[in-house]
Amino acid sequence: MSSQPDTSRGVDKINREPACVQSIEKRFQCTQCKKYFTRSCNLKQHMLTHTGLKPIKCKQCDKCFTESGGLNNHMLTHTGLKPLQCKQCGKCFTRSKYLKQHMLTHTGLKPFQCKQCEKRFTRSGCLKQHMLTHTGVKPFQCKQCDKSFTQSGHLKVHMVRHTGLKPFQCKQCMKSFTQSGHLKVHMRTHTGSKPFQCKQCMKSFTQSGGLKNHMLTHAGLKPFQCKQCERCFTQSGHLREHMHTHTGLKSFQCKQCMKWFSQAGSLINHMRTHTGLKPFQCKQCEKRFTRSTNLKLHMRTHTGLKPFQCEQCKKSFIQSGHLKEHMRTHTGLKPYQCKQCEKCFNQSGSLNNHMLIHTRLKLFPCKDCDNSFVHSSDRGEQMYTRNIQSINNSDQLEKGSLFVLDFLKSTQEDNRSGIKT
Repeated sequence: MSSQPDTSRGVDKINREPACVQSIEKRFQCTQCKKYFTRSCNLKQHMLTHTGLKPIKCKQCDKCFTESGGLNNHMLTHTGLKPLQCKQCGKCFTRSKYLKQHMLTHTGLKPFQCKQCEKRFTRSGCLKQHMLTHTGVKPFQCKQCDKSFTQSGHLKVHMVRHTGLKPFQCKQCMKSFTQSGHLKVHMRTHTGSKPFQCKQCMKSFTQSGGLKNHMLTHAGLKPFQCKQCERCFTQSGHLREHMHTHTGLKSFQCKQCMKWFSQAGSLINHMRTHTGLKPFQCKQCEKRFTRSTNLKLHMRTHTGLKPFQCEQCKKSFIQSGHLKEHMRTHTGLKPYQCKQCEKCFNQSGSLNNHMLIHTRLKLFPCKDCDNSFVHSSDRGEQMYTRNIQSINNSDQLEKGSLFVLDFLKSTQEDNRSGIKT
């Protein structure tokens, strides 16, 4: 007799198991949604989703669950334990299904496809949420303002706006946020981190949404159009901000000077003029700024970068706004008109300076005499003329004096094009 054990029965049993599993019928049906289950206990747990009953309660935070397994997974959020680790990037998770979903980000696999627009997703839940964009259904409604949302998480975030609570605060500039994710994105303005890079022009962005919007500039797409003036925008947010120019609506008021603003961000930036806070600092010359955009523009003075070029004369500029103003010298366009004398200007600043002639306001006093001037350039011109006369009278035209005079003359125009801090 052979001493080897007979494993043929075990092999046959293993081979037969799939057939046995496949032969199991789903005999228990939900009367409300007609979904089938293989076991009666699974049907009982499912029925709780219809009744809304959650009998299992967490003793630490009073959160309730429909089944004990949900409570067990929830308890890991209190202990901080994440026993399941991704072998590729080391990220840890509390549940195996979260790890499985995460692994799809490494493989790039998106098994769930929308039948209407063919967009693909890594999770079935993401596909379900996406389908609401086609149906227009927003099942989660705010009881205070009747605004509706496609996801319960979006409703929770919205509710914080009614309470005014902003629990996540930046330790560098003390700015507060309603969500931790918004704080993480904000921190990149201080660190300078831009993890999302355009593969076409190598421009980097702090947010993935910024990269997506930027890609529209390469495609030349501006899908959001104003119905009143037909101006088009790459982002819906830019269109909403633009609409304020037509409606004149300004919902945000400064409590110190009572000035009104159309955007909350504009009010926040304005408040720094009262507090004197300049949270954005240049690492090369330590100059500080009230806004991150002003810091970006300032950095170009160090790098010499002028990314905006005129196609007609090839002159380059630091800012796109400067290029737009320059283009008017070619087109002859003067969109800013004085309502009193109908004189037109190619820049809004030129119109503001012109209006001082009508109001007779002289905001620029001379330090050497009692005269005041409408424009700072007029005051600089007098100072320049007075220095010429004093030097001519004393016959002291030295190189140092000539240098000072050239400097005074050049600053007359430089003061008009300087970057605000």
